[in-house]
Formats: sequence, structure tokens, C-alpha cells
Amino acid sequence: MSKQRFFLELGYDGTNYHGWQKQPDTVTVQSTLEEGLSLILRDDIKVTAAGRTDAGVHARQMLVHLDLEESQLIDNFIFKVNRWLPATIAVYNIKPVTADAHARFHATARSYEYHFHLRPDPFQDQRSYVLHRLPDVALMQEAAAILLDYKDFECFSRAHTDVKTYLCDIREARFESQGHHLIFHITADRFLRNMVRAIVGTLLDIGYAKLPVSAMHEIIKSKSRSKAGASAPAHGLYLTKIEYPEAIWNPN
Repeated sequence: MSKQRFFLELGYDGTNYHGWQKQPDTVTVQSTLEEGLSLILRDDIKVTAAGRTDAGVHARQMLVHLDLEESQLIDNFIFKVNRWLPATIAVYNIKPVTADAHARFHATARSYEYHFHLRPDPFQDQRSYVLHRLPDVALMQEAAAILLDYKDFECFSRAHTDVKTYLCDIREARFESQGHHLIFHITADRFLRNMVRAIVGTLLDIGYAKLPVSAMHEIIKSKSRSKAGASAPAHGLYLTKIEYPEAIWNPN
């Protein structure tokens, strides 16, 4: 029996997971999801994700693709999968896509948010980064806007990665204030490992006057990770949206 390709949409709290990607002897989001799907569908189910998040990073929207036989689309599929999964992972939707649709390679844009809270908050402790003094958000916004003038972001990439290019097209980089919360929004066609957290750490250095706004130009041109700021903590980072061409949603 032939199989049909589907995209599965899910979200997760990454606090207690060693990142997205399956690894030996560690609990990851991918391994937990595949174990649940395999149990429910009585088959060895493998999924391919739009990307991978590091340990402690959250996702409001992650997309994965998988191939299923028609008979495996059991009644109340999403309800039954979520009953098995831990409360920290939730499947939202499953949609048929074209046979060659790829969750990673066909994604045209990815969006992240980095969350700060500006006073101690027991309800945000593992889901937002507390700042004990307010940085100069106007300076941080000015520096963030500089990101849109460049394409090569090797300076914000984790060292010793196997990527073939450090080119990324950043389309949005802005701050939003919500009372005692501050949110950094960033969208690009792709991101490098650790890139958003390195950017946030550098922006904080500028916001706390450790670096001038003009340093953003110098850091990017240097292509050196050692010139950029320390990575912001993982628990404030959320993958929030992944975009695809309209054509992949029409399998017939």
C-alpha cells in the first residue's frame, strides 16, 4: 500500500529536553514524539523536522514531515497521540502535502522570539530571561536594525559547525514591550546554530553600554564569534513560526 506524506504541527516546552534532535541515551523532543507515534500507529515512525532547537529552547510551532499509509490515519488521531505524549509536547494538526514536500528544505522563513521579564516572576522562571536592570531598548533596537544590512553572520554561529554557508536573509529584527515583558522578534530564511542567542547576547551588551551601537558593524564584518557577545540563556528562546510555499499544501 502506498504512503502519503503529511506535515505534523506541534509545540513544546523544551525545559526538560536535551534539544530537538534524537541522541543516544538522552531524552529529546524528537525521540519522545517518535516513540509516541510508533506506539499509537504500531509502526516504526520517523519524522523529519523543519530544524532543530537546542536544549532548553521552546517551540510554539514546529513542523515535521512523515509518511503514513491511509489505514494509519486512525479516528481521533491527534487526540490519541496527545493522550500518550507528555504535557510538555502537544500535536496541533496534521495535513497532507505533496509527495516531495520537505519540512526543512522547503521552509522559506522561520521566526523566533526571545522573551525577557523585567522583574522576578515565578511563573516565567524557566520560560523567560529575567533582567535585573533595564537595558537601553532604543539602543538595542538601533543595533538590531543593522542586522538587516548584512547577509554573512558567521560571527554569530557556533564554532566548528559543518554548515556550507553563513549567509542568512534577516527580514525582521525588532523589540516589543509588553508591561514588564520585553520580546525580541526575528525572522529570516534560515538561522545558524546558536545564532539568535548570540545576537541577543550582543544586543544586551549594547543595551548595557558595554559596546556602542556601531560595534554591531565591526562584529559582523569580523566574522569572529569571539567578537560577539555571550549567548543569552536558552530558556528565553521560542521558535514561533515556519513558512512554506502555498504549493506544497495541495497534494492532488
